[in-house]
Amino acid sequence: MSIFAASYLQRAALASALVGLAAPAVGIFVVQRRLSLLGDGIGHVAFAGAAVGVLTGAAPVATAAVAAVGGGVAIEWLRARGRAESDVALAVIFYGGIAAGVLFTSLAHAPATSLIGFLFGSVLTVSGGELVTIALLAAAIVLTMSVLRNALFGVCYDEELARVSGLPVRVLNFLIAGSAAATVAVAMRVVGALLIAALMVLPVASAQRLTRSFRGTFFVSLALGVAVSIAGLAISVVLDAAPGATIVVTAIALLLVVVVVEQLKLRRAH
Repeated sequence: MSIFAASYLQRAALASALVGLAAPAVGIFVVQRRLSLLGDGIGHVAFAGAAVGVLTGAAPVATAAVAAVGGGVAIEWLRARGRAESDVALAVIFYGGIAAGVLFTSLAHAPATSLIGFLFGSVLTVSGGELVTIALLAAAIVLTMSVLRNALFGVCYDEELARVSGLPVRVLNFLIAGSAAATVAVAMRVVGALLIAALMVLPVASAQRLTRSFRGTFFVSLALGVAVSIAGLAISVVLDAAPGATIVVTAIALLLVVVVVEQLKLRRAH
C-alpha cells in the first residue's frame, strides 16, 4: 500500500513538492546575495499576516502572502538605503511581525495548535483551497525565476556592472524580495515561519557542490528541493514525526552527505 494513499496525504505530498520547487528557485538568488536569513525575517511578517487571516476569517495563506510581500518590499527598500538606522528598522519589522502574529492569534482566541502550525508547519491539514493557492503562487514564482534567471544573476553577482549594462537593477532587486516573500507565504503551510529559510538555502547549498555552472545549480537545486520535501514527508509519516522539521532535517542530511562525498573525492585526488 502506498504511503500517500490517503487523500490528505496526497494533498500534503503535492503541497510539499510545490514548496520544494519554489523555495530553491528564489533561494539561489538569496544565497548569491548572501542574504540567507532574509527568508527567516520575512517569515515573521508572514506569520503576522496569517494571524490576521485567522482573526478576520480570511484565507491565512492569502493574507500571509500579502503581508510577506509588503514586508519583503520594505526590507529591500531599507537595504537599498544602506544606513545604520536601517538595522533598527529591520529589527522592528522582524520582531514586530512575530509579536503581531502572537497578538492577533490571541485576539482571535485560536487554539495553541493553530499557532504552532504557522510557526512550524502543518502540511497534513492543507485543504483543497489552500493547495490551489499554493500551486498558483509556486507556479508564478518558478516561472518568473526561470525566465529572468540570467538578469537576476547579473544583479546578484555585481549590481554596478548590471546597472552599467542597462539592467533595471532596482526593479529586479524588488522582484527578488517580492518573490522571496511570496515563497515564504507558500512555504509557511509546509515547514512553518521559523524553518522557511532552511528550505530556501539548503537545497541550493547542496546543488552548488554538485554542479559547475549557475544554470546547473538552478535546476539541480529545484530537483533536490522536491526530493527532500517528498522524502522528508514520507519519513515523517512512517515515524509519526513533525513533517516540517523532518523535511528540514532531511535537507540537512543531504547537505552533509554531499559535503562528506566531496571531501572524500578531494582526498583521493591528492
